Amino acid sequence: MRWTLKPPPEEHLQNRLAKDLNIDPVLSGLLVQRGIDSFEKAKSFFRPSLKELYDPFLMTDMQEAVDRIQKAVDRKENILVYGDYDVDGTTSVALVSTFLGSFYPNVSSYIPDRYSEGYGVSYTGIDYASDNNISLIIALDCGVKAIDKVDYAKEKGIDFIIGDHHRPDKKLPAAVAVLDPKREDCNYPFDELCGCGVGFKLCQAYTIAQGWNFDILIPYLDLVATAIGADIVPMIDENRILAYHGLHVLNTSPRPGFQAIISQLNKTKLTSTDVVFTIAPRINAAGRMKHGLFAVELLTANTIELAVQLAQEIEQNNTDRKETDQWITKAALEQIINLKEENRFTTVVYDPTWHKGVIGIVASRLIETYYRPTIVFTKSGDKLAASVRSVRGFDVYDALSQCSEFIEQYGGHKYAAGLTLKEENYDRFKERFEEVVCGTIHTQNRSEEITVDLQLPLSAISPKFYRILKQMEPYGPGNMTPVFLTNKVYDTGYAKQVGSEKTHLKACITDRPKSPLKYNAIGFNLGDQLELISNNQPFDIVYSLDENTWNNVTSLQLRLRDIH
Repeated sequence: MRWTLKPPPEEHLQNRLAKDLNIDPVLSGLLVQRGIDSFEKAKSFFRPSLKELYDPFLMTDMQEAVDRIQKAVDRKENILVYGDYDVDGTTSVALVSTFLGSFYPNVSSYIPDRYSEGYGVSYTGIDYASDNNISLIIALDCGVKAIDKVDYAKEKGIDFIIGDHHRPDKKLPAAVAVLDPKREDCNYPFDELCGCGVGFKLCQAYTIAQGWNFDILIPYLDLVATAIGADIVPMIDENRILAYHGLHVLNTSPRPGFQAIISQLNKTKLTSTDVVFTIAPRINAAGRMKHGLFAVELLTANTIELAVQLAQEIEQNNTDRKETDQWITKAALEQIINLKEENRFTTVVYDPTWHKGVIGIVASRLIETYYRPTIVFTKSGDKLAASVRSVRGFDVYDALSQCSEFIEQYGGHKYAAGLTLKEENYDRFKERFEEVVCGTIHTQNRSEEITVDLQLPLSAISPKFYRILKQMEPYGPGNMTPVFLTNKVYDTGYAKQVGSEKTHLKACITDRPKSPLKYNAIGFNLGDQLELISNNQPFDIVYSLDENTWNNVTSLQLRLRDIH
């Protein structure tokens, strides 16, 4: 991997902040690098306040959305809350449906079937609404491109409110309201909300319109924090405020669904990392292996008994998901080798038997081996459906737009997208995508990079240092876990490969031979680098800090990212 050291913080700002906050200059340097260069900014960063949330009515069409919901309540209309089958979509539906259901009974939920309906608003979902006398659909985390579907609903006398965060096209659906901070004509101060975040702003706006106390919304923040973590949106600005307080709810008074998941884990306090790698995959597993409505049922369960039952089913879904994505990843890697495509600029693979629910995970796994924009296709009805993942610094959504002549439908973000196309267009699309990426990707984006915050002597690490570091959470894009570089360290002689397949590296690291200063270290997927640190030879490490609990004893450890 390439190690790229961030530019050093401005020394006078670093020293002034260290003095004002009474902290180590290394820590103040991390803050300055993140744009936090004054006492007031630091106060806002370390203690995000819900009072700093923006007025939801700054979002285009918010007043129209609130008015239409009020009209539905006054007329006793049936409302359907509709969302995507991933974490962002299912948490959005759980949030808005339970919020509306807390004061109005005629509310139901709908998640499209990943296999028979596909992503986003579907004709099947609209027909379901029509058959059940539903006259208002609130679509969350999807819908901003559903022009034909919204027109179809209108013919059936059904109105739409859309709450999305994906990039819209120039033409918007003819909905009553299209809430999307990425709209060109939307001046909302923060355009990086996730879908659940947009849903929360809708609930906040309705609360303001009714003159209710904001505190009634706080119990819903565990859902918002989970969606923010899972959808990998920037952990800055409004997202940081919502995630910070949402994690507090998760750790102090989680809803029964989260409580049931957390009880299966050996964790006393959840971090944003736990949300991304432990909670989110389990919620996702329902939509991947069975149906997203199971996730909504878990997240809206009223009793712990029901939640535990649903969580156990979803845990089995997650186990099945792991097994499925492992064999598909293996098959995809074999396909790349058999087709002699190891040296291309892209990975594009296809098999009609691959499980549609896990191809996104497989795409991410393939990037771990071949670091390049990756698309994994499978058969979906009479079309091919794909999940797309990109590498750092490359806009895959833009690349897809240059291949649109071969695509039926696509949508997503800079780093992750989905698409469908006709099977006869697969080969031409594959070559065109390779051509586009080859012509536009920069050399530095073709090898994995680790961005290093600061150089750090091992002697600077202490429990107090780590306590303050932990207060910089929640971590995510825009506020990533700090990564440090330390040169010329040594293993004390106890390094070994660990894990069922000996793929991980466990070591005890010191700053010089026979030094009393020692830190345990773990390097996941670094088992093959054992020789590099053997025989009492010095080596350089990049790492982050975390805690390891063993036999009820918690200690600091280095989480190795790479070794040179």
